[in-house]
Amino acid sequence: MSDTTFDYIIIGAGTAGSLIANRLCADKTKRVLLIEAGRKDDYHWIHIPVGYLYCIGNPRTDWLYNTEPDAGLNGRTLRYPRGKTLGGCSSINGMIYMRGQSRDYDQWAQLTGDDDWRWQNVLPAFKKHEDFYLGADEMHGAGGEWRVEKQRLRWDILDAFAEAAVQAGVPHTTDFNRGSNEGVGYFQVNQKNGWRWNTAKAFLRPTCYGRPNFELWTGAQVSRLLFETQPDGTKRCTGAEVWNGSEMSTAHAEREVILCAGAIGSPQILQLSGVGPAELLRQHGIDVVLDAPGVGANLQDHLQIRAVYKIDGAPTLNVLASSMLGKAKIGLEYLWKRSGPMSMAPSQLGAFTRSSDAYEWPNLEYHVQPLSLDAFGDPLHSFPAFTASVCNLNPTSRGSVRIKSKRFEDAPAIAPNYLSTDEDRKVAADSLRVTRRIAAQPALAKYKPEEWKPGVQYQSDEDLARLAGDIATTIFHPVGTTKMGADGDPMAVLDAKLRVRGIQGLRVVDAGAMPTITSGNTNSPTLMMAEKAAGWIVEANR
Repeated sequence: MSDTTFDYIIIGAGTAGSLIANRLCADKTKRVLLIEAGRKDDYHWIHIPVGYLYCIGNPRTDWLYNTEPDAGLNGRTLRYPRGKTLGGCSSINGMIYMRGQSRDYDQWAQLTGDDDWRWQNVLPAFKKHEDFYLGADEMHGAGGEWRVEKQRLRWDILDAFAEAAVQAGVPHTTDFNRGSNEGVGYFQVNQKNGWRWNTAKAFLRPTCYGRPNFELWTGAQVSRLLFETQPDGTKRCTGAEVWNGSEMSTAHAEREVILCAGAIGSPQILQLSGVGPAELLRQHGIDVVLDAPGVGANLQDHLQIRAVYKIDGAPTLNVLASSMLGKAKIGLEYLWKRSGPMSMAPSQLGAFTRSSDAYEWPNLEYHVQPLSLDAFGDPLHSFPAFTASVCNLNPTSRGSVRIKSKRFEDAPAIAPNYLSTDEDRKVAADSLRVTRRIAAQPALAKYKPEEWKPGVQYQSDEDLARLAGDIATTIFHPVGTTKMGADGDPMAVLDAKLRVRGIQGLRVVDAGAMPTITSGNTNSPTLMMAEKAAGWIVEANR
C-alpha cells in the first residue's frame, strides 16, 4: 500500500460492498478500490453450509463483538457476530433469502419522503441480481448473480410442525418473498448445488478480479476517513487512512467514498473520523467534523426466544450427531449428494404469523430447527428435541453503537436495549403463547412434545417476559445505526439516496441505513439497497 488515488473507494467487502464494487468497476474508465479488514474467503468452512458453526466465534472470519450487559436480558451479554472476510456477513450467516414485507418499504418511503423506496420500486432491484431456481416470474428474477435455491433436505419433525402451524391457523406457503410473507414453509437459501453462495463468489469472482481498473486490499482496516473544507465552507470526504497491520497508508477518492462496513462498523468509523454526537467525540478527544447525533443511534435487532421441546419417535440432529456412525453418515451424504445436515442452513423451516389479532400484518417470525442446545456454539442436547425460535419482527426498542476510545482497534460499545418497551415485552409473552398453541396441535401429538424451555409453569405476561430475557438471543440482524430519513428528521444521518447529510462525497450503504428493520432476515434487503445505490452513484457520476 502507498498513497493512491481512485475514483471510488468502497470500505467493506461484505454484502453491499461486493455488489457496489461490481457495478462501479464495470465502467473501465473508473478506478475502484475495495478495502476489506478481513482476509480472503479461502477458508473451507465458509463454503460448506454448516460451516457457520466454525466461522462464528472464529477470529479468522468474525469481528468477535459482544454486547454490553442488557437489562432486558436480565443483565446478560450476547456474542454479536459480524463477518470479517470477503463476503462479510454473507460468508457466515444463515443463508436465508428473505426480502421482508411490502409494508416495510412503503414505510421507508413515508419516513424518507421518497417513493423510490416503495415496494413496487424496490422489487426491480431485488430481481435484477437474482437467479431464482424456478426461473423468472412477476416476483422473481433469473440469470443474476445472487443464486436462490430450495433446501436439499427435509425432516419429519419439521413437516409435523408445519402441519401443526396450519392447524393453528397459519397458512402453508412455498414462497415468503412475494410481498406478504405470512405462512409456514421451508426457507429458500443462498446456496448453489449444496454450497454456500456468498457475495464474494457472486459479485467479485471472477468478474472484478479480471478488470484492470479494480483493486482489492484485504487485511486492511480503515482507521478514519479524511475530509477537506470546500471554498463554500462545506466538508467533503476525500479518502481514508488504512492500517494493513504494519503501516498506515492513505487512499484518496476523486468522486465518492462509499462506507459499507455494516451497522456496527460504519457508525464506528464515522465516529472515529469526527462525524457523530459531538459530546461523545469530545469525550474521546476527537475533533468534531460534523455534529451528527444519529450516528450510532436507532440500533434495532431481532431477538429470538428459543422454546425447546423434547420429543419422542422422530429423528433429530441431537441424536443423529451423537455417535461416530451418525456423524459418518452425515459426512458421506454431503460428500456424495451435497445434501443432508451438512447442507443445512441454521434454520430450515420458517413461519410468519401474528402475536394477536391487534396486528394487521404478521409481526412474528419463526426459525424452527430439528435440534436443541443451550446457546449458539454449545453442544447439542443429549435428548431428541426441536427448537421453535420466535422473534418480534418490528421491535420498538432502540439501542446504540458508541466508540469506547479513539483507537480504531477497540471494539465499540454495542447496547441493543432489548425488551426495553412495554410493547416488546407484551409481544414476547404473546409469542410464547403462540408457540404453545402450535405445539398443542394434533399433527405433533404423536411425537409427545414436552416444553423443556421455558417451561409450562410460566404463564403470566410478567413471567414470560422475564423468561424471554433469560433465554432469548439475537438472530444477528442489527440495522438502523446510520438511518436515512426526511429533511426534517434531526436523527437522520443519510438522505433518501444514502448520502451523508452535511458531508459531500460520502455515502453509507449497508443495513445501518435502514430507518426501520425489515420483517425478516436482513441480508437480501441490504443487497437490494446496494443495487439501488450503485445505480444512483453511476448516474450521479456519469
